[in-house]
Amino acid sequence: MRLPQSLLLLAAAGSAAQASSDKPVRPRGLGPEFAKFYQDSTTFTCISNPSVKIPFSAVNDDYCDCPDGSDEPGTSACAHISRNSPLTVADRPGNSDLDTALALPGFYCKNKGHRPSYVPFQRVNDGICDYEQCCDGSDEWARVGGTKCEDRCKEIGKQWRKQEEQNQKSMTAALRKKKDLLVDAARQQQEIEDHIVGLEAEIQGAEVKERNLEADLKLAQEQDRKVVRTGKGKGKVNALSKLAKARVDELRNALVDVRRQRDEARERVKELEDILAKVKVEYNPNFNDEGVKRAVRSYEDYAAREQSTEGANDVLDRDLDEISKADSEDIGVNWEHWENEEDGCNDTDLVYKLAAYLPPSLVSFIENRVISVKSFLEENGILPKANTDSSSESKAVTQARDALKAAQDTVTSLKNKLRDQRADLEQDYGPASIFRALKGVCISQEAGGYTYEHCFLESTRQNQRKGGSSVSMGKFSHVGTVSVEEVNEAGEVINVEKMMIEYDRGQSCWNGPNRSTKVILECGEENKILKTAEEEKCVYSMLVTSPAACASGEEAGNVVPRSKDEL
Repeated sequence: MRLPQSLLLLAAAGSAAQASSDKPVRPRGLGPEFAKFYQDSTTFTCISNPSVKIPFSAVNDDYCDCPDGSDEPGTSACAHISRNSPLTVADRPGNSDLDTALALPGFYCKNKGHRPSYVPFQRVNDGICDYEQCCDGSDEWARVGGTKCEDRCKEIGKQWRKQEEQNQKSMTAALRKKKDLLVDAARQQQEIEDHIVGLEAEIQGAEVKERNLEADLKLAQEQDRKVVRTGKGKGKVNALSKLAKARVDELRNALVDVRRQRDEARERVKELEDILAKVKVEYNPNFNDEGVKRAVRSYEDYAAREQSTEGANDVLDRDLDEISKADSEDIGVNWEHWENEEDGCNDTDLVYKLAAYLPPSLVSFIENRVISVKSFLEENGILPKANTDSSSESKAVTQARDALKAAQDTVTSLKNKLRDQRADLEQDYGPASIFRALKGVCISQEAGGYTYEHCFLESTRQNQRKGGSSVSMGKFSHVGTVSVEEVNEAGEVINVEKMMIEYDRGQSCWNGPNRSTKVILECGEENKILKTAEEEKCVYSMLVTSPAACASGEEAGNVVPRSKDEL
């Protein structure tokens, strides 16, 4: 936009006043931090392109001379300059190396009574009062279209300071809550570390106990095997038959293996016999090779011997085939009969029949003594106890086995707990594990016909207010960061890194993916959902405030206050 001639004279007069003054006056729209580049009152050197020099009178003449726009701090003449604008380079053939980014952040507004600020060059003399950035109205100095922006800095500054005081109080409270969260998170983490140490020691003790109980079970089983038992399958004949059957099975398996090896050897011998037989038929005796002749004669003798034993080998193989067959009721030994055979006369019967050989006068005395001896023999395992189930193990073995099983279950349970605790310790809970203190804390927001719920590090849900149906929007995945577009105080869109908690594996959408949610965190005194949006099909975003997201100390100085959300 070209300015009227009278306004250009006004801008030039400002430059002339600077030349005649002992103390240089900053050009209109120039911030104090850039004043050092405008000290020479005759020649101006472009800030980012020192090879380009222009007369100082060309500063703020509403014509863009410098590739970086530094010659027009008080007009919108260079507002078009951008790294993304190819026209700037194309207009200057041979100067493709020139920096095409603006050297100045914008038009500087002093805003006396409030805070100084920069306004984008596009808003200078656009006929609109930009009180948010330029409360003194100096950005509309040309009064284009009769626009007159009064100075409202006193009023706006007062409101801002009041709001800033509230913000500072809120920030102080938020940082105090963050400190409490960090203390709580550190305490919980220390408890887990201590629990892990305790579990490791407990597991060592439980494993020692398990090994001792294993030894106790083996000892009980050995002692149990020494106890005399009666009934079917419990006598001496049965014990001997089991041992004999095991031995016969072992020998039968060995026989089968040896026969296999013998048959393999026979195959190799047969192959060698065929070779020698072929030599016998095909060799020429007229060559007088004594070695070959001796070999042929030896083979003939060998063949004659083998032919005489061939029939005997066939008979032996038939016998071995019968022996190799498994025992059954019809073949070999019927082991089942002997295993269930009761002994004809056992030791117990002999002891109980002693009284039959004594005079009647001694029977009563002997019976009492027999009862005492019987009890002694039963307790020491020499005789079986009366009414004992001969098919079951002893009470001592059962108790030892149950104790070992309980100890093994204890070791398994402790190891599972240790695994879970170690996994929890390795889980990312954000900076200084701060979200450990918030895990399971749930917040909600009503929007439309739904209530959106966020439970920190657990899940996000969409609950229908009428009908009561509930949909999972995701389960906790990880803590990270995300780049978010925001508009700063100068009206510029900038990328800001924010803390983010991601949730995935939610309920699947109809003909779509599983639902997922990105929870973007901002500093706030309370845990609160500000906004929920569906960015694309079944992919949600939540803007949440929390003390956990507040920066403290030096970090706070690097945070650009949010003026507009652009998720």
